[in-house]
Parts: sequence; structure tokens; C-alpha cells
Amino acid sequence: MNIRSILSSPVLLAAVVFVALTMLSYPLGIPISRITQIVIYTLYGMGVALLVSYTGLVPFGASVFFGCAGYAVALAAKHLGGNEITSLLFAGVFSLILGFGIGALILRRSGIYFSLLTLACSQIAYEIAFNWTAVTGGENGLQGVPRPLFGSAIAFHVFVVVTVLAGILFLWRLVHSPFGRALQAVRDNEQRVASLGYDVRGLKLKAFTISAVLVGYAGGLLTLMIRGVYANNLNWQHAADALLMTILGGVHHFLGTLWGAIAFILLQDQLSATTENWWLIFAPIIILMALLSPEGIQGFVRKLLGKSDWTLVRNTIPPRPVRIEPFHSKAAQVDMTKPVMSVRKISKRFGSIVTAREIDLDVMPCTVHSFIGPNGAGKTTFFNMLTGLLRADQGEIMFEGQNINGLPIHKRVRLGIARSFQILSVFRHLTVFENVRFAVQGQSSKRNGLWRDAHDIQEINARAWSLLQVVGLVERASEQCSNLSHGEQRLLEIAITLAADAKILLLDEPLAGLAEADRQVVGKLIHSLGKTHAVLLIEHDIDRVLEISDRLTVLHQGRLIADGKPHDVARDHAVVEAYMGNAPEDTTTIPLAPPDPLAPAKKTLIKIENLKAGYAGSQILDGLNFEVRAGEVVALLGRNGVGKSTTLRAMMSAVDITSGRITLEGRDITNMPSYEINRLGISMVPEGRRLFHNLTVAENLILAQRPGGITVEEVWELFPKLKILWKQKAQGLSGGERQMVAVARALMVPGKVILLDEPFEGLAPAVVQDIMDAVVKLRDRASLVIVEHHAESVLPITDRAYIMVNGQIAYEGSAYDLAHDPATQARLLGVAGEH
Repeated sequence: MNIRSILSSPVLLAAVVFVALTMLSYPLGIPISRITQIVIYTLYGMGVALLVSYTGLVPFGASVFFGCAGYAVALAAKHLGGNEITSLLFAGVFSLILGFGIGALILRRSGIYFSLLTLACSQIAYEIAFNWTAVTGGENGLQGVPRPLFGSAIAFHVFVVVTVLAGILFLWRLVHSPFGRALQAVRDNEQRVASLGYDVRGLKLKAFTISAVLVGYAGGLLTLMIRGVYANNLNWQHAADALLMTILGGVHHFLGTLWGAIAFILLQDQLSATTENWWLIFAPIIILMALLSPEGIQGFVRKLLGKSDWTLVRNTIPPRPVRIEPFHSKAAQVDMTKPVMSVRKISKRFGSIVTAREIDLDVMPCTVHSFIGPNGAGKTTFFNMLTGLLRADQGEIMFEGQNINGLPIHKRVRLGIARSFQILSVFRHLTVFENVRFAVQGQSSKRNGLWRDAHDIQEINARAWSLLQVVGLVERASEQCSNLSHGEQRLLEIAITLAADAKILLLDEPLAGLAEADRQVVGKLIHSLGKTHAVLLIEHDIDRVLEISDRLTVLHQGRLIADGKPHDVARDHAVVEAYMGNAPEDTTTIPLAPPDPLAPAKKTLIKIENLKAGYAGSQILDGLNFEVRAGEVVALLGRNGVGKSTTLRAMMSAVDITSGRITLEGRDITNMPSYEINRLGISMVPEGRRLFHNLTVAENLILAQRPGGITVEEVWELFPKLKILWKQKAQGLSGGERQMVAVARALMVPGKVILLDEPFEGLAPAVVQDIMDAVVKLRDRASLVIVEHHAESVLPITDRAYIMVNGQIAYEGSAYDLAHDPATQARLLGVAGEH
């Protein structure tokens, strides 16, 4: 450690603050015991911050360790003899055992349940301490605790300052250790940590136990300071004191609890001396701080200085080596004649929905094996079963001859299975380098080290630099991950996946939301990875899949319907039908006729111009132009993942719009709140229906009803079956019945345009007929936009059609022209394309 790092260390700053407070206590008239209390509560808060700030766990009742350790010190001092140090050691061991025991029990739950369980433990301890008079002294507590080594207040104060600084130094080292870096990753993305080979529950349990020891030590110091211990510290009224100090000072700053402890204790001291109801003054101060500076006191000061970064760890990365070693896979050589992974008779069911039906599949080494299928085919569910996020109901998953169906995620990763995720799964609050370095660390025996600085482990650093070079992100290594473009984050996720040194890579839609230039880069990278790894790829960009794949497997409604060479599979009749569909023979249609060139132009209702939009930095729509005219039905077609549903959501302002414009009858509605857009006349029937399951059919409809919409009686006329079911709760309806309710609900408001997202998905042919009949009747009430991936089923009832490709419109024309242009349908909607 050099002089510069020592001078910039928060431990030194904490020491300076403690010394300054000590020296100022006399001229300011503050008792030295109050400064001692600030020092003690700083450690108390830091123990809690280890969970909140670094691990993402929020304990409402960390006081269980603070109070119980106080009793442990008092009982040891009174009955076991010894001195302050031996009593504190006893309390430390007691806190360790208590923390491990409670953590092993309550870490089975997360979120609010974990928080409430800690509070419950604290309250149980309070009841025991308050009522077990023979041991704890009950209401009077235990008084007269001996302090033979540090009899004077100033001597004890020095002892507290020295030992608390040692604790702060330990914490600063801990959060920079491999273990501490792992905790920060758990905070950001727990699922991703598990997928990199870490035992997440084990990491949490260790953090919880260490926190218990630190909090317990602080509780023991308080007992020695006041020479007594009382049940009050365990009561729910004080259970969250440390959490409050952490948030008040700055939850994302290492020394936040120091400033929080100073503010909390001094304000409490001054206000309580002024009024008995001091909380009436203190609470508004906390509210104002939360509203004006969510980052707390330290965050507020840093904002004034023009800085907004977190200070939980050093904001540096290891120096870039002069020469970065080329990347090579460390995975053991495999037999090229045997499958890396074999799946036999795998099935998965969610209630009545079957997402996998006796799937058999072999994945060979050094092959790009693409796994495709329409929306809802069960592709991601299949990946989740392979990687352990879901357990198959039946069948075997064999990896190099071992059945891994019962293994947890992290053990599968250590065997040689790695994956990326459909939705970007990176560590957004870590640097680019730290994302990859942490992933490499997961394969090292040093991944759980508690003391050594993680950035000093050169073999891990070197491997991380090599991976960054593979994906072209070396120059971005020091950037916060959240500052990367969506394409760069996709590349980063591939680097993280590669870090596992796996024999098989499972890539779930790595091209999703990428611009064409980024698609080319990522596509070439995947193709090159197929020369050294077995790559199982889920992707909706069919043209790219055909270009880079060695083998193609198609899943439809949970079954494998084709498997083999890509271009052979692409022309398979069952595959073409799965992607393009067949129109039901008995469908009631409006006879398709060529558009009348002499017909007057219809008024434009909705116009989308050069729209770019997506989700959380992912750009799905890339310069989209689209319009809906009065009194027409528009079909919005395209393969999976091209942005059809995103287009509908953009019209309802339910996605992030970065540029472009949406107008309704000339009025700009871009980024207008969804409820205002609905009131202006746009209604949406979302994919999946999204009814209120605990309400009846009638209640679902009446809840949406507004003057100008259709009446309930008109709904019964449109869907006679709903009149019979009007008292039935939505959760008991079939899929078709739910779709009828969803369509009717959209009509209960006065509408100019109705957006229907996959209205025929998952419905039986007879039910599809009922919905299509209703759509025909709705033509006179409003304009309709129907998102559908089966062109043949929807073109007979539409006027115009758009086909989307990668977030842009690739075709615009009349439904008649498209219906009579099978070449265009095959090129833009089918699988074969122009290959």
C-alpha cells in the first residue's frame, strides 16, 4: 500500500474525525461519553451497512445482535471474571454462533420477508430479556458491570476509538477482497452471480455472520460504556436505529454511517433536551433529507461538489498490462465424437400449460447449435432447465456422462456449463473490468478470500484483460457498466459468460435489441466461439441464425418438430407452418379485394415518425415509421423479437422512447402518461390478457367503463357467451373466454384506435373464429391494429399490412397485395429467407 492510498483511505478520515470530535467535545460542552457513543454507533451502522449497501439485504432487526451481545458482555463480566477484553471476546464468539444460527434459518427468505424475520428475532429477544428476570434483570436490566482495565471515561474512549478503527480497517479490506467484491455482485444481480459458479446463499450467510459479530462487538462496547445493559436496545422502537443512521448518512458511501451516527446522536441529544416529543422535529428532518438527497448526507455534499459516484470501494481498476495475452479456453479437451450434453425425455408443465414435451437433444462439441421457435414455444424454459433455474418434471440431462438434473446452478457452472440471458444480465453498478474480473474469479479457488485485495491477484486480472480484448472492450474497462451502450453491454455479457471456461455456452437471444452494426459484430463473435466451444443459441434473427449455425433445432408448443442442417430445416413443411401458420378454413372473412385507387384518402389517426425506443437502454425500435387511418384494420407482422409488441407499447407510452414522434390526430402524445393516452382514445388488449383474476367478468368490465364506451348489454351482444359467465371470476375462465373479456374491456372506454397484441395466441380454432367474428364487427367502431405472427390467419380481415424486421418497417402495402405475394411472406416472415 503506497502513501497516496493511505492518505486517501477512509479509515484515516474516520480517525481524523474521531480525534477532532474528541478534542472539540470539551469546548462545545459535549460529554466525552457522547463522543464514545458516536464511535460505537459508527461501527454498529457499518455492520448493518455490510448487509444493506454491499449485499442488498435490509435487516429491520439487527439490534438482536447489538442487544444480545450487550447481555453477553455483562454476564461474562459479572459471572465469568476476567476483564473487558475477555468479555468482548466472549460476546464476539456468542454473536458469531447466534448470527450463523439465525442466518441459516431466515436467509431462506428474501426481500421484505427477510427484513421482517430479523425484526421478529429482535422482538423475541426483547421479550425474553424483559421477562427472564433471574438472568437478565428484567425491567431493571443488569447494572454495575465492572470495567477494571479502563476505569476512566477517557481511557475507555481511547480504547473504543482504537478498536473501532481496527474494525473499520477490517471492513475496508473486506469489501475489496474477493469475498467483498462477490457481495457487491450479489447486491446487483443475484441470479447472475449463481450462474457464474458462486454459492449465493453461502455468501449471504457469511456476510450475515460477519455483520452479527461487528454489530455484537459494538453492543458489547455500549454495555461497557454505560456499565449496564437493558432490554430497551432490543425493542422494536430501537431495532432500526442503525439502519436509519446508514440511510441518513448515505447508504452508498463507506463512511455514510459515520456522518449518520454524528447527526443522529447529536440531534437526538439536543432535541430530547428541548422537548419530550423530539421525534416530531426529528422525523420531518429525515423526511426532508430523503426527499432532497436520497444519497444521504455524504451524497448531498458530493452532489454540491459535482460528483455523483458511489464511494463504497475505491474507484480504480488494476493497471492495464503492456501486453494482453490472447484469450484461449481453459476448458478441458473433449471427445469430438461424443455429445457434450444429451437431453432425454425432458418435460416441464406449469399447471395445465406444457412447455416441454419429452425433448431429446444432443449438443456436439465445437458447434453452433441454434434452438429456434415461435413465441411461447418453450425455448427459454428449456434453457432454464439445462442451467438449473428450473427443475424438469421428468427426464435426464446428461453432461459428460453425469445426470445433472438435481444439481444447483453453481455446481453445474463449475462442471462447465455457462449461459447468457435473454434480458441483459450484467452488474450495472460495477465497472466493465470488475464485471469480467468477478466472473473470472468465480472459477478460482481464491473466490471467497476475506483479506487479500482482489485486484492484486494477477492471474485473475490477466484473464479478465484477455476476455475484454476478445469482445473489444479494453478501452472501456474503467467505465461504469451502466454507461455502456446496449450493444456494448451485450458484448460484455458474452465476456462474462466466457469467463466460466465452460465446455458449452448457452446464449439466450444475444442479438436482441441490437442495431445492425452491433449484430454483425456479435454474430461474428458467436461464429468464432463455435470453433472452440459447443454453443447452444436461442435467437429470433433467423437470417443471422442460418448464416452462423452448424445445426438447427425447432421447438413448437413444447415439442421438437425439426432438427438438422439449417437450410434443410428452414424448408421443412412443419417449420414453415409453425412460423407462418395456416388460415382456418371456416374463418368468417371480408373478401380480399384489391384496393380502389380512386377511393378518397382516409384521415390519419396515429402517425409514428422516426421512432427509436426500447427497454432499459436496449433499443428495439430503430427509426420506425408507421401510421393508422380512420376506419381501417392494420396488421403488424414480423418474426419474433422484431419489435411488434414494442410498437404497441410505444403508442401507450409503456417503453423508453429516445427519439422520434407519435401523434394522435395531429396531437403529439410522445411520452404522455398512459392513462392520458387512453382517455384520448387509444385502448390496448395486451398479450396474455392481464385481467383482474379475483374480479368477476362483470366487475372487470364495469371497472373500465367510461361514458362514450359500449354498454354491458352491447358486450353481451358481441360475445353472447360472456352473458352466461358474467358472475364467474376471471381466474376460472378459459383462455378464449379471457380474451373475449380483454377485448370487451377495451371497448368499455370511448376509443378511436384499439391495439390487439397476439389476440389469437394459444386459442382453439373455434375460439379464434369467435374472436375474428368480433374483430369484423368492430371495424365500424374503431380502427384496429393487430399484432400477429401468422400472416395467413389475419390478412383476410385487414386492410393494410406492415412487416417489421429488426425494429424497422421492411414492407408496407395492402393486405390484398401481401396475401398474393408468397415470396415476400417467405422472405420476411418465414424461416428460409433469401439463402
